[in-house]
Amino acid sequence: MSVARRRDGRPTFLQGSTDVANQRRHRPDYRIVLFMGILMLLGLVVMYAIGPERANLLNRIYNTNTYTENFFVIKQVVSLAIALLAFIFMSTVPFTKLRKYGFQLVCVGLALSFLLFLLGNVAHIVPSTLGAYRWFQVGSLSFQPAEVLKLSLLIYTAAFLGKRYSEGKIDDKSATLYPILGLSGLALFIVVVIQKDMGTGLAIFSMLATMFIVSTMNWKILLKIVIVCVVLGIIALVTSPHRMERLTTFIGGDSASMTAANESDNNYHIKNAKIALGTGGLFGRGIGKSIQATGYLPEAINDSIFAIMGEIFGFIGTTIIIGLFSALLLRLLKISDRLPDMSMRLAVAGVFGWLVAHVAMNIASMIGITPLTGITLPLLSFGGTSMIFMCAALGLAFQLSRYTSHRPVQLKEATHESTSSRWGVGGSRYTRRRRSTGN
Repeated sequence: MSVARRRDGRPTFLQGSTDVANQRRHRPDYRIVLFMGILMLLGLVVMYAIGPERANLLNRIYNTNTYTENFFVIKQVVSLAIALLAFIFMSTVPFTKLRKYGFQLVCVGLALSFLLFLLGNVAHIVPSTLGAYRWFQVGSLSFQPAEVLKLSLLIYTAAFLGKRYSEGKIDDKSATLYPILGLSGLALFIVVVIQKDMGTGLAIFSMLATMFIVSTMNWKILLKIVIVCVVLGIIALVTSPHRMERLTTFIGGDSASMTAANESDNNYHIKNAKIALGTGGLFGRGIGKSIQATGYLPEAINDSIFAIMGEIFGFIGTTIIIGLFSALLLRLLKISDRLPDMSMRLAVAGVFGWLVAHVAMNIASMIGITPLTGITLPLLSFGGTSMIFMCAALGLAFQLSRYTSHRPVQLKEATHESTSSRWGVGGSRYTRRRRSTGN
């Protein structure tokens, strides 16, 4: 790969150069493994502590003895083991091979999502959630195809936009914008409209938006895309009764009506999340002393795990957890900023957008500053699919950290052969600068 040096010694990405086969590899960023491992171990400790209470609760509800005291911690250990294998796999398979088959991977993700739709709405052999079908389930094993779609879309978008950047066509309508926006729109339609999963849809939007921004796409185009997405998001919100219920509950706050006996009531959920965080105090109640995990707080081991951790570890503990996530996110930003290859840079930026969406939405909904969203807290929540694919994405970032430069890479502005294909925008910023200087 050709990387030029500026007079100040900082490397400059040369437009059109995306071949990293000859790039010299170096030691990867093991801080990714460190932060990820600490978070996963914390989640396992909490699962060990509250798993028996969850098992007893489910046995009482369903009048069964299926759930043993170690049921959830054993499943979590299995999920962690598979997630680590996914991390190792994605950290060893060369990114050049992954992006070569990016389109095929997206097709697999779309096919699995359509198969889920058919099996749910036609054959009715997959479980329903709020009238939607989001999971394949065989016995106690479940699988969410939206996670496959998310990872495959990350790889394909990074490869596609990276190639268009090298060709100087990042803002071209026919070559870039229509194809990638069409594919993104299809993926969001499947997740948000068909599967009725707004949380996952927002995570995909955050991932794609981050990649579009990093790709140096013109800000006027980005603004138009955001406006269209906001309008479509509002339509998806007002046409869905359960989403409107969550919104009105959030707007009403603590004054909203609440049926204490109904554990699915959104206001009941958020009130008990706040109780858990409040009773944790500064240092927490301690491991094994959670009250909310005994059945008061819905989804205590899944979406509400942050509130349970607040009860157990207190304000100091949750601050440390947020600090660990922040440190991991900062490492991803630093890696992306120092990658000379645009496709690699976009891939790591996409992992950042994916992770930050999950962390921000989950924590914000638990402390009551955004409406309740059914989205997991990465590496901590119970559940295999989300953890496996998040670790796979982090494994990809870990692999790409081998190709970073010692200093941030300055990208050249993309030039455009045709200004008629830029949604009414004149020449590129780089082109306009050249004209103004008379070059």
